Amino acid sequence: MALNNAVYQYQQNSVMTATPEELTLMLYNGCLKAIRFAKVAIEDKDYEKTNFYICKAEAIIRELRATLDMKYDLSHNLYDLYTYFLDRLIEANVKKETSMLDETEGFVTQLRDAWTQAMKEARIKQSGRGQ
Repeated sequence: MALNNAVYQYQQNSVMTATPEELTLMLYNGCLKAIRFAKVAIEDKDYEKTNFYICKAEAIIRELRATLDMKYDLSHNLYDLYTYFLDRLIEANVKKETSMLDETEGFVTQLRDAWTQAMKEARIKQSGRGQ
């Protein structure tokens, strides 16, 4: 019980002290984790867990979509991608097929990796200005 409380407290502190960029990375990672758990649940034919984890992934994608700054062209493209991901997640949930989850996982992984790279490059750029 004490360990669970400590873990929960650590997670809460991580979220509360994270930058917006780090929060976005946490959302991508959380989505990927939910998708992976959903795939295992489908293989185990545990459809209650499948629904739970796919709905969790959907909620994360909706949050990513809702936080887009639509004054940028890239945001419009991401909005369309996120909408496609939601469609695939919903279809995967209805059909209980992992292939759609695999596809979505691949795309989200690519976005997460690109986001991670952009964060690294921004830090390098920032540290170069401070000198």
